[in-house]
Amino acid sequence: MRKKALVTGASRGIGKAIALVLAQEGYDVVISYASKLDEALQTADDIKKCGGEAYVFQAYLQNHGAGKLLFDQAVEALGDLDLLVNNAGLTICEPLQEITEANLDLLLDLDFRNYILMMEYAVQYMMKKGHGGNIVNITSTRSQRAYPADGIYGGLKAGLNRAIQSFALDLAGTGIRINNVAPGAIRIRKNEEIKNMGLGLPETFWDDLGERIPLGRSGLPEDIAQTVAFLASEKASYITGVTLNVDGGLILPGMPEFIPEGTAPGNWNIGMRSEK
Repeated sequence: MRKKALVTGASRGIGKAIALVLAQEGYDVVISYASKLDEALQTADDIKKCGGEAYVFQAYLQNHGAGKLLFDQAVEALGDLDLLVNNAGLTICEPLQEITEANLDLLLDLDFRNYILMMEYAVQYMMKKGHGGNIVNITSTRSQRAYPADGIYGGLKAGLNRAIQSFALDLAGTGIRINNVAPGAIRIRKNEEIKNMGLGLPETFWDDLGERIPLGRSGLPEDIAQTVAFLASEKASYITGVTLNVDGGLILPGMPEFIPEGTAPGNWNIGMRSEK
């Protein structure tokens, strides 16, 4: 009998890879998307090719009430729920002196508040059903290593890392496990997309960065997806309340993700905004 999973923000990138690997591992999957319907439908088709059922729902998860609606839709479509993967989010970097209230609110609502509430909905459902379950949140290695201009984003991800430690204790004895996966530098955009983003990044960004990562390459969405599948499996049945870095060793030496040519020492960051 196939298991049931909800993966938020799965029209592309990390979320899509997670959905596909879960389908290969025997899950039927609900995916959510914000704006990229065509890509979400393609992901659903790919899930079906892996032998799983796939359902697609639009959700602007920064909006209050949107998460509960999505969760109820997912359970109704799937008929049950064994795994929640909180992936939908934005990376917005602004230095302290330039923080905008609108972006602060957006990150709080989408990258933190929504994650907490989705976990609550899942736990309430799983406890009522009494069959245990798993929750995996996608955070970031920026939660553990500071970069210029990522104080809000990194701080919220750090908050999630700390929060699940208490949540894991709250759920001790229920059969429900909660863990986080913290990606490092993951190739979520193609070279030509990087070049056209207007951020001054070279088309060879991922390859150049990979040469400076201890394991010798930048990460792939599939690296994160395989880790999520492992944490949700019985092979990880004795793991709860942990945040697992999947970054090829990126943050071990504390290297910057990118240093623009000619940049003065200590001025590492350029603003980045991307959808997972």
